[in-house]
Amino acid sequence: LRSPGLARALVTTRSLLLGSVIASAVVLAAGMFATLGTGTPFVALLAPAVAAAGIAYAYGPGIDAAWELSQSLAVSYRMVLLVRVLVVFALNAALGLAASAASGAAAAVTFGWLLPLTAVAALALAVAVVTQSANAGVTVGLGAWVITLLSAYSASGQFTAAVVSTVLILPYLAVAVACGVIAWFATGIPRGTP
Repeated sequence: LRSPGLARALVTTRSLLLGSVIASAVVLAAGMFATLGTGTPFVALLAPAVAAAGIAYAYGPGIDAAWELSQSLAVSYRMVLLVRVLVVFALNAALGLAASAASGAAAAVTFGWLLPLTAVAALALAVAVVTQSANAGVTVGLGAWVITLLSAYSASGQFTAAVVSTVLILPYLAVAVACGVIAWFATGIPRGTP
């Protein structure tokens, strides 16, 4: 990384600690086996909600040690947040792709999971950054995912339509990009500026 500040921020990222990585792998494996046993993609349905809560709580004073650390670093908070989000996303995507390699049936779970997860997590992050409230980010992210699931259910009679429908690919991408841009600009505002 060529930056001791970024290295310290990554070391204090809870979801990158060994226990969290193992827990993510166990949850993914359990979800894969539950999907194979029941035919319902539990990982794809629950992962966006978990990601929304996790990413929103990755930002915020008093909640996250890396946020507190970032306030004293020479590296901008924007860079700290961007690196942390990308590394955690890459780690979880790699776990999903490893599960896909192990089982062809898990490929649908992984690809059905990544795009909605990215959109919902980006929404939660944007709200948390703009409002400076992790709780607001979690509330909006979870609310948006529940509304998406209920809308998919009312349109098709199945909750899984929210993760398997190709019609939703462009809306998920649009939300992810728009919210990523909002979070990028919101974290660029100098400290102390309302």
